[in-house]
Amino acid sequence: MALVSEFLGQLTLSYGTEPEPTFPTVVPARDFDPARDAARIDVAIKTKGTDEQTIIDILTRRSYEQRRDIAFEYERFAKKDLVTALKGALSGSLETLMLGLMKSTVQYDASELKASMKGLGTDEETLIEIICSRNNEELTEIKKFYREMFKKELDKDIAGDTSGNFAKLLLALVQTKRDEPSNVIDYEMIDNDARSLYEAGVKRKGTDVATWISIMSQRSVPHLQKVFERYKSYSPYNIQESIRKEVKGDLEKSFLTLVDCFQNRQLYFANRLSEAMKSKGAKEKVVTRIIVSRCEVDLKKIRSEFKRQHKKSLFQTIAEHTKGDYQRALLSLCGGDD
Repeated sequence: MALVSEFLGQLTLSYGTEPEPTFPTVVPARDFDPARDAARIDVAIKTKGTDEQTIIDILTRRSYEQRRDIAFEYERFAKKDLVTALKGALSGSLETLMLGLMKSTVQYDASELKASMKGLGTDEETLIEIICSRNNEELTEIKKFYREMFKKELDKDIAGDTSGNFAKLLLALVQTKRDEPSNVIDYEMIDNDARSLYEAGVKRKGTDVATWISIMSQRSVPHLQKVFERYKSYSPYNIQESIRKEVKGDLEKSFLTLVDCFQNRQLYFANRLSEAMKSKGAKEKVVTRIIVSRCEVDLKKIRSEFKRQHKKSLFQTIAEHTKGDYQRALLSLCGGDD
């Protein structure tokens, strides 16, 4: 009987009904003393010209919970808020990175979404990256923090800032109606979904985007992986080629991001990082966002996908395309050379 339950236990795990395993590069520091860290940061901030290196060493090698404890101790004896003190002491990309680390992963995602919809013009790239790459659980948490932090509903802000089918897709994803993975494979449903995607797109003139949105936003990830495989037996094009033929602009980017993340979420982030660092003067905003939001989630796995795909380590790539204190902070968060 023990063997059977052990086997069943493994089955459940492999079907993803348990929380996803994490592969962080930033983990809680041992022998942690928040008061000592806070005192060292205080000295570093007061040093003439600021001792950035000490701030980097401490904040990039502590978990979010530990950084929060440091902030509490700092406020207790320096009588001011650590975030305000960091804003005064740092500038540029390093400041952005360090302030990002002072938020939890979910708070950070929520504030990045808010920033992407602030003021004139929308930063669609950020919206697409975050909303299309997070799972149900993460999106539910993001919505909760968004409401707490900004006294607004995320879906209302998205609806006010985007339009058309692009808005419909993002709103469908934010509703978190995606099925949980099941350990029963429904071959009939896989076939129906694959055929529906084909008939809603490549097979007809014009695209029935609503069908695509409902399948892509509601089915579980393992199910969709099988649907895309099955899709090839109906369509002369694979799902990515079909998306490129059928839709354009932000909608195209969103569908492609979803497919990339369904197939290998860490590879998607690895490719985004590679792309962001190819441009002259690395797209620091994208690099910062991915490193900060994934360092306590799956950055170790993103690192190995990066090496496998680009034949060069993420560590070396960061070293080549960034500089100064910002570079040192990124390399510390990257957590090692593969």
